[in-house]
Amino acid sequence: MSSNIKISFKKFDLTEASLLTGAVVCFLNDAENDLDFSREVNLQVDGILENISNGQKYSKLTDGELLEYPYLGHEGIEALIIVKNADYKDLLEARRIGAKLADLNNNSDITIFSSDMDFLSQIIFGFELKSYSFDKYKSSNNERKKCLNVLTVDLKSMKNQYKNINALIEGIAFTRNLTNEPSNILNTIEFSERLQSLQSLGIKIKVLEELELKKLGMNALLGVGQGSPSPSKVIVMEWNRVKKQDPLVVVGKGVVFDTGGISLKPAAGMEAMTIDMGGAGVVAGLMKTIALRKAKVNVVGVVGLVENMPDGNAQRPGDIVRSMKGDTIEVINTDAEGRLVLCDLLWYVQKQYRPKAIIDLATLTGAIIVALGNDKAGVFTNNQVFAEKFLECALEEDEGAWQMPLDSSYDKQLKSNIADIKNVGGRPANSITAARFLQRFVKNEIPWIHLDIAGVVSTSTGSTLSPKGATGWGVKSLNKLIEKYF
Repeated sequence: MSSNIKISFKKFDLTEASLLTGAVVCFLNDAENDLDFSREVNLQVDGILENISNGQKYSKLTDGELLEYPYLGHEGIEALIIVKNADYKDLLEARRIGAKLADLNNNSDITIFSSDMDFLSQIIFGFELKSYSFDKYKSSNNERKKCLNVLTVDLKSMKNQYKNINALIEGIAFTRNLTNEPSNILNTIEFSERLQSLQSLGIKIKVLEELELKKLGMNALLGVGQGSPSPSKVIVMEWNRVKKQDPLVVVGKGVVFDTGGISLKPAAGMEAMTIDMGGAGVVAGLMKTIALRKAKVNVVGVVGLVENMPDGNAQRPGDIVRSMKGDTIEVINTDAEGRLVLCDLLWYVQKQYRPKAIIDLATLTGAIIVALGNDKAGVFTNNQVFAEKFLECALEEDEGAWQMPLDSSYDKQLKSNIADIKNVGGRPANSITAARFLQRFVKNEIPWIHLDIAGVVSTSTGSTLSPKGATGWGVKSLNKLIEKYF
């Protein structure tokens, strides 16, 4: 995930004291192998571990909390990290423990052992996700390399288990890297090239250029990018591993920078609009994950790459465009551009494939942040059973998501006097009317979920498993949905 991280695996052997190096993590619980490990550590540090576990600081810890003790009296063991009553069945707690270990800056070399390999693998997962850093544009990097030395009772099984974990880590890192990139680097051409690199993993890539998009009738999408020198593109990523199975189709908004167009955004905070391609980033990371773990499934990822800029050729408020479906759209606000990109993509995938289901992801509205803050994505659907499956997976992966209403009572806000529909319905219920706009381009019989991820795609303060910046939200939940239901 990051050049500052190293994971090493070794077989646990009590006779090899040299394995105990750096800051050693001890889980004080009743698992016999772990007790043997703790006894050996206690012996190496002359009984200090036992003294700490009987002390007041340890007794005040809540279950799952860490206590760091800077032990300086041994050549190999530099420090002790004690975890109180970790629940081996709670894998989300394991991730949080791993993230806490990554946050400890006093020790760059950490040694950890657990007899429970599921628990141990999730600790590694949390450690790597929180250790992620995007520092490629810093002239110097003074951060010490973090090394997690993993001791395990079954080296082969642990390494095999890590392969699946690592596929998810690599997918999330790919999403984060794309989302963190500045827009002068990650223009539509560069984005396309990075997605084409996934061909090496067995993903079939198709790039639809502007001429072909015009022939297809994707005028809503093309209108968004017509004021930018960066060419608009649609990238199709196909992963087909099951014969005669209709695919899950995942669609992502990829606005590489959003000025708002002629409906120009305020200057304050506009620099954050580099993340307006976050939906496409999640689709890309998901495709990388399922390819790395060689999932036996059919998934198609489709992203629309455009840049929304104001120049003499830019789309104007009041323009009317005809979508690929054939519906005419009155463009009231050029800053409501994401739905114009997605409506053509949604119609394209239904014409091109026979989707078993469709999920789209987009940093679509600021209104969803007003409604849900930065902890949850908005979930909109035409199929309650499908939505409940996704919400279940999001809960299992601890990715915040909340279902929003979606019914025809909001349609009156989108009525246009001169076209079939307007692209905005005003400030009230803005995220809902945006979803209703998209639903117009999805056939009723196809299960569909729209995820408005504007509030969760990036964090300004850091979160449990993510440092400041791009989070990679959605890759875990969608991967889980595919594992369980596709």
